[in-house]
Amino acid sequence: MPPQITVFFKRIGSGIAGFTAGQKTLAVLGAALLVVGIVALSAWMTKPALTPLFSGLKDTDASGIVEQLRTDNVPYELTDGGSTIMVPEEKVYEERLKAAAAGLPTAAATGYSLLDNLGVTSSEFQQSVTYKRALEGELAATIGAMDGVQTAAVRLAIPERTVFVSTTPDTTASVFLETAPGTTLSADKVQAIVHLTSAAIENLKPTDVSVVDSQGNVLSTVGGGAAGSSSQQAEDYQQRTGDAVRAVLDRVLGPGNSTVAVAADVTGESAQQKSETFSNTPDTPPLSESTSTESYTGTGGGAAGVLGPDNIAVPGDTSGNGTFTSEDNTRNNAVNKVTEDRVIPPGEVRRQTVSVAVNQTAAAGLNVDSLTALVNSAAGLNADRGDVVTVEMVPFSTAAADAANASLDAAKAEAEAQRQASLMSTLMLAGGALLAIVILGIIIAIMRRRRQLREPVDLGERLDLALLPGAPAIDPAPMTAAIAMSAVPSPDPAALGMPAGGGPALGMEAALSERRRGEVDSLVAANPEQAADYLRSLMSDRQSV
Repeated sequence: MPPQITVFFKRIGSGIAGFTAGQKTLAVLGAALLVVGIVALSAWMTKPALTPLFSGLKDTDASGIVEQLRTDNVPYELTDGGSTIMVPEEKVYEERLKAAAAGLPTAAATGYSLLDNLGVTSSEFQQSVTYKRALEGELAATIGAMDGVQTAAVRLAIPERTVFVSTTPDTTASVFLETAPGTTLSADKVQAIVHLTSAAIENLKPTDVSVVDSQGNVLSTVGGGAAGSSSQQAEDYQQRTGDAVRAVLDRVLGPGNSTVAVAADVTGESAQQKSETFSNTPDTPPLSESTSTESYTGTGGGAAGVLGPDNIAVPGDTSGNGTFTSEDNTRNNAVNKVTEDRVIPPGEVRRQTVSVAVNQTAAAGLNVDSLTALVNSAAGLNADRGDVVTVEMVPFSTAAADAANASLDAAKAEAEAQRQASLMSTLMLAGGALLAIVILGIIIAIMRRRRQLREPVDLGERLDLALLPGAPAIDPAPMTAAIAMSAVPSPDPAALGMPAGGGPALGMEAALSERRRGEVDSLVAANPEQAADYLRSLMSDRQSV
């Protein structure tokens, strides 16, 4: 190690040795805080920015990709339960290409790509099944691309066409959806899925598509449409009616001063009705009209006889004249024919009751009949089917409001405590950093002050070798004489008629320097280590005056 570095560390050690116990403690704490801050800052600055490599992976695919990243010594992180892999941004495209070359992530053949593997020896059954799978895969991929849908699966029930039956059953479809976490599909999106599926399959009606989500909720039923089951329809109707009544009461009484409960009896049966109606307009002329008249007059005709035994006619009198007249009128009128096919879906409201409780304090001075009329209009009540509405003014309990206010105050207090804790943590970090800076400043100031208190020593001055430990005994008389001679001012060479830069003075100084050099040589020969340390201290303590 160079002597300058050794002397520097010795000076730091000597400075720290002169500290008190409190100063040493502060110095250690400041150094520790400084080291921790430097390590944390370097770790944060050197942490690479991560970006998703793949997301929505299966367990087997994620395992294969992780093994590839370990082989390439690429740092990674797993998020979303292991389905998303994060890697440094500069490694994304390279690792994606490597994963694609290795066939990762593996994807099963779906859609129309299934038809590429059919050979000429495929049977008609294989062709029909493969074609149905291709349709299901294409529909699943299309539905899965919708916002909010994570995965989708479609199953088609396509009846086989045959000439041995007169009526072919309808085609039906079922759609299974797995939505993104925290996402609920609206009725419009469910209706869009239903129409997308029905329009893609031949002879598939929207009413024959069933949609179910991963939580087991029926979003669309066969024959019932996107409204769902009867219980779901009743719940939706009650929610809509209650919201309508509540919106009116909140504007009149103020929020929180009314409670609305709606009970609706909704039918769950569906039906199909077909009817034909014929009608005739009197003023419309007939399409066609024909009249046929037949008349006969002459003799030979006898009177009609009577029935005898065994239903045999007995001839009567055959004398006399006979007359016959017949007229036939045929008219074809224009007739209006109306054929009506009706599908009655479930969800018809048979009867509903509405119960409204109004805060007595807020409703002071209001007319109950007026409130009842408002509720009737908002709920769409029908007296013919037996709908009932009840409006009562009662004192409301304040326990829930008090509990809510207490919870709100507790939440505010907790948020304030967290803010104070965060502020104290920030202040402690800032104070620790400031303390470390102050301690370092104090250490530097003390070291500079100690350096300034030392007197500068010129190497050209006299070395008091007798004071050095272990130095040989030196006769002080020659040294004193030499010092005295050096103290006498040298005469001006020009006054003595001597050339400048030479003369007896130079010889005397040379002799004195030679003697000093000899003394130093003798000291070095006697104790070289101490002489070297002494000379290093003189060199390090030398400062400009």
